[in-house]
Amino acid sequence: MLQLVSAARKAPLPPRQHWINAYLAVRVETERRAAQLSAEDQAIQSMPDASPAKWHRAHTTWFFEQFLLKPHAPGYAEFDPRFAVLFNSYYVAAGPRHPRPERGLLTRPTVADVAAYRAHVDAAVTALLRGANDRLLATIAPIAEIGLHHEQQHQELLWTDILHAFAQNPTDPVYDAAWQPPAAKGGSGYAGLPVGIRSIGHDGDGFCFDNEQPMHETLLRPGRIARHLVTNGEWLEFMADGGYTTPSLWLSDGWAVVEAQGWNAPGYWRNRDGEWSSLTLGGVQPVDRQAPVLHVSYYEADAFARWKGQDLPTEFEWEAAARSNLLTDAFGVAWQWTRSAYLGYPGYRAAEGALGEYNGKFMVNQMVLRGSSLATPDGHARVSYRNFFHPPARWQFSGLRLVDYR
Repeated sequence: MLQLVSAARKAPLPPRQHWINAYLAVRVETERRAAQLSAEDQAIQSMPDASPAKWHRAHTTWFFEQFLLKPHAPGYAEFDPRFAVLFNSYYVAAGPRHPRPERGLLTRPTVADVAAYRAHVDAAVTALLRGANDRLLATIAPIAEIGLHHEQQHQELLWTDILHAFAQNPTDPVYDAAWQPPAAKGGSGYAGLPVGIRSIGHDGDGFCFDNEQPMHETLLRPGRIARHLVTNGEWLEFMADGGYTTPSLWLSDGWAVVEAQGWNAPGYWRNRDGEWSSLTLGGVQPVDRQAPVLHVSYYEADAFARWKGQDLPTEFEWEAAARSNLLTDAFGVAWQWTRSAYLGYPGYRAAEGALGEYNGKFMVNQMVLRGSSLATPDGHARVSYRNFFHPPARWQFSGLRLVDYR
């Protein structure tokens, strides 16, 4: 278990108060994001890949209860033993699970029950951290650390999932009327890729997930990588040139999805009286031609690259370029599709136990995205971070940049 969460940490562990402050800060951020939502909002599940906000809040709480409190807090009393089935996600070793596509059917426990559950676990975790001796702290701090980063992942999902749910509502609900997208830095042009043998992966102090290791060497060929993300304006040109109606631009599986889903624009775009707009966290807003395109799938990103006569970068090219400060808007705007399949690095082995199920068993049939998005919490992004989704997925804040080998 500890191999999964502490392999990257070389410096001495911070003191107890550090962990207490970090824990409470992350938990408060989850509640801040959920505070904009009504009880009805928090119960909805708009598709099997999404989860209700109430479930995100409870699942992240179950994680601390299951992996931190029950094994390491003597005398800890579970808030409700039934929650283990309801709020386990995919940890087979941790016991039975309620089916993922049916999370939206759970009207009980209520939002108030989930709030009480969170308060119960928060009190127990802070007491455990406060009273831990040095030996116990060395054991539980890495578990708390992965739990905090895990909750930050669900903070992002809380936003992406509720936006997808709101998109199903013809009244165009608004999550936060004051919300504005981050200002993109823009820019243009291409930069020469770092070439030759390059080190890829996490190798330093601080946290990383196990899929970011082991660090290894990769040979990169010459090419040029776009400094900027592909913009809405460029995507509108793709659309006007028949991008969604030209089968030769698409992978076979991608074209099948285009036909089945009727795609003719990025996710959440709609054309009203000849003008394109998009549903955002701040409500329906006009499509800004200068802003990076969002909510596109791998299939769409690949088709756009083919239309441009270019390619998506590999995740290794992206990381090398980001380490060399060649990329504009590498972080905090859009996750960027790469053409790399999500696989383990050479020598990767998942850790034993339930936490070993965190990443390794998903290393098939998915593609890697790099960077971070406007929904990624502060402190969660790093250059070696590997996000991954199935090729048709586009409810995330996902975009792209290109690479040219000509």
